[in-house]
Amino acid sequence: MREERTVSALHTILGLAMIVAGISSAAVQLAKGGAPARPGQASLAAAQAAETPRIENAKLETRAVSANLDAVIREIAATAEKAQWVGYHVDQVAGERGVCCNNNWNDGNCGTCRLEKENGGTTNTTHTDGNVKLEGARQLVVLYRVAAKQVAKIRVASDDCTLDAGGLAFVWLTGVKPTESVALLATYVRGSGLEDHGDPSVGNGALTAIALHADASADRALDSFVKPEQREGLRRQAAFWMGAARGKAGLAALQHMAKTDPSSEVRAHVAFALSVSHEAEAVDEMIRMAHDDTSSHVRGQVLFWLAQKAGKRAVGTITGAIDNDPDTDVKKKAVFALSQLPKDEGVPKLIEVAQNNRNPAVRKQAMFWLGQSNDPRALQFFEKVLTQ
Repeated sequence: MREERTVSALHTILGLAMIVAGISSAAVQLAKGGAPARPGQASLAAAQAAETPRIENAKLETRAVSANLDAVIREIAATAEKAQWVGYHVDQVAGERGVCCNNNWNDGNCGTCRLEKENGGTTNTTHTDGNVKLEGARQLVVLYRVAAKQVAKIRVASDDCTLDAGGLAFVWLTGVKPTESVALLATYVRGSGLEDHGDPSVGNGALTAIALHADASADRALDSFVKPEQREGLRRQAAFWMGAARGKAGLAALQHMAKTDPSSEVRAHVAFALSVSHEAEAVDEMIRMAHDDTSSHVRGQVLFWLAQKAGKRAVGTITGAIDNDPDTDVKKKAVFALSQLPKDEGVPKLIEVAQNNRNPAVRKQAMFWLGQSNDPRALQFFEKVLTQ
């Protein structure tokens, strides 16, 4: 049960001078089959070029949002004769994090995101060791595919990605308020069954986009998604993003969920979400859960993720569970957690359990994982046991 961690560097693009940008924009548009700027639009195109991502293979139009964002998107969808893309950008949540379609990075920079390519339907977040641009706010591009008079897909990308629209029309919106963006996206999250087996791109894309907004309204929206009355699938996915992207505010929400969510499945997922958080206090909450959660399933899951995250700090909690947890299944999961520690920490503890634990099922589990370790110390232990 691994989920891809979602942390990497987001780059912002450098704008050209206004006059040069206006001329270049018109030339590129003509070369790619788009209509040239109409009279009166040249200065607008020049002013907006610095904030527009690289968009190719598209019939590009730029609009300023003067009305409610929801109304603007609805109007575009209602009047579109064919499928098209709509996009805008907002400030992105702090941290070295970037988003690129199909994990398509090139030397730390995003490559081309082919929006209409069938296998390009999943947007991933990744970590990269490329250079991070420090000037200006990092930007997140939010993309809506409208078709058949409605929003059919929502995706996100870094603004250093080149967006290939596959020959479709592309409306770039300026002046979008992040609070309106979050409010609109939240309607798609609540209206979509993220855990269903159908196309999850609308609900999942909207949830991802909200989580990456650098605005307090995103924290409020995520909090609303984890209320006990919300469906479990939504609570689990929102919890993940709280750990992966929302810092201290996300940690506070996860701590509350760990103590109050009525579902053991959701609390087990909270343990994973805590394991991907960068907040130091996340480990403290995981240790508390390993001791205090009423569900043996949750305690076992916490032990596993503790082993992945905390290393030496987790050893005491894991061995304590082996010695003291009343549930044998939890003890066995704790033994497995020892096997996930670095070998210099885990193998000696496994040998100790195999030698001394009073529970035969636990000793057997320790022997099994020692056998899987391929560690010379384990071989010496087995030779000693067999020759006694």
